[in-house]
Amino acid sequence: MNPESAPIQLEFLGGAGTVTGSKILIRTQRHRVLIDCGMFQGLKQLRLLNWGKLPVDVEQLDAVILTHGHLDHCGYLPVLVKNGYSGPIHATTPTRDVADVILRDSARIQEEDALQANKYGYTKHRPARPLYTEEDVDRTMPLFEIHNAGEWVILNEDFKFCFRNSGHILGSAIVELKCQGHKFVFSGDLGRRRPLLMEPPALLRDADFLVLESTYGDRLHSQISAYEEMAEVVNHTYEKGGVLVIPSFAVERAQELLLILNTLREEKSIPPIPIYLDTPMGIDVTELYLHHREWHSLSDSECETMMRDVQVVRQFEQSLRVLDKKGPKIVIAGSGMVTGGRVLYYLERLLGGKENTILLVGFQAPGTRGNLLRSGANELKIHGNYHKVLAEVRQIGSLSAHADQGELMWWLSHFKEVPLQTFLNHGEAQASEALRLKITDELNWPVTIAQMGVTYEL
Repeated sequence: MNPESAPIQLEFLGGAGTVTGSKILIRTQRHRVLIDCGMFQGLKQLRLLNWGKLPVDVEQLDAVILTHGHLDHCGYLPVLVKNGYSGPIHATTPTRDVADVILRDSARIQEEDALQANKYGYTKHRPARPLYTEEDVDRTMPLFEIHNAGEWVILNEDFKFCFRNSGHILGSAIVELKCQGHKFVFSGDLGRRRPLLMEPPALLRDADFLVLESTYGDRLHSQISAYEEMAEVVNHTYEKGGVLVIPSFAVERAQELLLILNTLREEKSIPPIPIYLDTPMGIDVTELYLHHREWHSLSDSECETMMRDVQVVRQFEQSLRVLDKKGPKIVIAGSGMVTGGRVLYYLERLLGGKENTILLVGFQAPGTRGNLLRSGANELKIHGNYHKVLAEVRQIGSLSAHADQGELMWWLSHFKEVPLQTFLNHGEAQASEALRLKITDELNWPVTIAQMGVTYEL
């Protein structure tokens, strides 16, 4: 068979029916390319997939293309490399830098968690091991090849691609890929129509095949100002004499929080409460904003405002000192879905105090502690022990970095031609189904909800 007449195949190895583990394999008779290489998080049955048989033959894989540096899109890369992959990993410059920070932090946390689990015996595994180590990350980073937005990159005789700004986080990109006369568009995670730190997502006009995320496909974000919402929560906690703990993603969310809180302090909309940034990864990413000014909308003065009068906590011993300090304070600590990191040590100490507030500021995947808190759990298991949840749990919906249903429809409305097929991925079942119905009813496009492990012949 003529290689160019054989069907192009698309297979979702993650990020289908769930919001984690994004991996999309596109293959022709001659070549194979992986779009994203994410780690599964959340529910145990999903996390176990990280330890299962490698979902792709590394010997036949020509290239990896990353949409952005979040763990659910890049976190599996060291496993791929550990299992023999030595080809290129294509990314924007900020995505490479963000991925470097995130992968090293992930490796450190895994190594520390394994050490603690073995030391204190809260594990069924003998011994507990990390999925990968910092040494694996060291072998991964030299494979990165960086490109500018709008730069066409020829991979081989079947594939060429370019990045377009997606407006989600620093360096995030839509992948526009051409294969044998067909145009594929992979949205990655699509940002907001009017993001706080980023530029809006690039508007595309056409695609033969579109793969679109659907994280918030079934809902609309709050229209209340994030500044107003934050001021209310801070002042309420201050009046109670408590501590405000904000579990935060290190990329974009931590920077948004710092900008909002410092702006509110300068305006005297909140008291001059001490602000602690206790996520080494978030500190490193914040510094990246100064090096990649072309990838965000902040001015130099706004970049400086982010870190003004913020007390940076890098060492674990410093975290313990912050906990021991009396009086109201604001602590921003990783991780955003309370799956690990420094925030767990704060929650161990502070969950039991009614005067304290836990503020959730992002998507909370099923199976995560953040989702349990959002759902009103009475207790939380941390480091093998159960802790009563007496602290007040609040959530702000206006800070999401993902487009909601209305913003996804707005982005789609700029297409001048109807795609032959649109695939919805990166969403829970109800979110993807709601978006499928919306697109079908309003745009009359053919839409398929991607299924894990199913091969689609195009």
